[in-house]
Amino acid sequence: MPGQDNQSPPSPTAGNVEENEDELLVWEQIKSEARQDAESEPALASYLYSTVLSHSSLARSLSFHLGNKLCSSTLLSTLLYDLFLNTFSSDPSILSAAVADLRAARYRDPACISFSHCLLNYKGFLAIQTHRLAHKLWLEDRKPLALSLQSRISDVFAVDIHPGARIGKGVLLDHATGVVIGETAVVGNNVSILHHVTLGGTGKVSGDRHPRLGDGVLIGAGATILGNVKIGEGAKIGAGSVVLIDVPPWTTAVGNPATLVGGKEKPKVHEDVPGESMDHTSFISQWSDYMI
Repeated sequence: MPGQDNQSPPSPTAGNVEENEDELLVWEQIKSEARQDAESEPALASYLYSTVLSHSSLARSLSFHLGNKLCSSTLLSTLLYDLFLNTFSSDPSILSAAVADLRAARYRDPACISFSHCLLNYKGFLAIQTHRLAHKLWLEDRKPLALSLQSRISDVFAVDIHPGARIGKGVLLDHATGVVIGETAVVGNNVSILHHVTLGGTGKVSGDRHPRLGDGVLIGAGATILGNVKIGEGAKIGAGSVVLIDVPPWTTAVGNPATLVGGKEKPKVHEDVPGESMDHTSFISQWSDYMI
């Protein structure tokens, strides 16, 4: 008819189809694991049913679980459930990022025995998913609610991520306790960060004042990276290091203050993707001749 749009809706892209299939595969695995756990440990059966098995999708399960984890006397679980579920429904990329984060924990952390274990118990994973909602609220100028969620993440998970920070997908916060990420920080895809890591500023400087991590970066436990510095793709920061300078791609920085392994002029270049391999010690033979 004249004036009527008779065009059929666009078909989903191949990427979207693959993401949906990946989500369904992970969700089916989570349910299978939860059933096995409920059978082997009856004390957890009711908990597993209410958090996983009673739900029709990963989005509903995760929304329910986060709502119950983060609720307070003034921030109700039903409100949080609706917020999370509406966000997952309106922005599928956030749910696909959650699936990538689940895979990151399952395949990078040898202590992670199952997808369901990560979904239910890994506070680093749960903190990142909550941050994704807070970041979306921040971009929508719903800043008071975004900051309230930041406070709840800090209280419940001991992880402090400003809602303005931008975080990619396939990110692992291993152990997670004490991680601090500032407002203008950027974290790329497939990054792994251990506990007590700070991505901070250098004082009262305003504007773009926090670190930027490229894809595939590995940050060791207790490392501190300060200021608007760039950590290149595939770089590695040794545990306990204090980084105040840019780190080139595929190189390692260690020490306080951090220096590049091999020297500033010709840093040692490695070939693996540290954020995925989780290799924390390959640089030691080039950095020091100290032997135990």
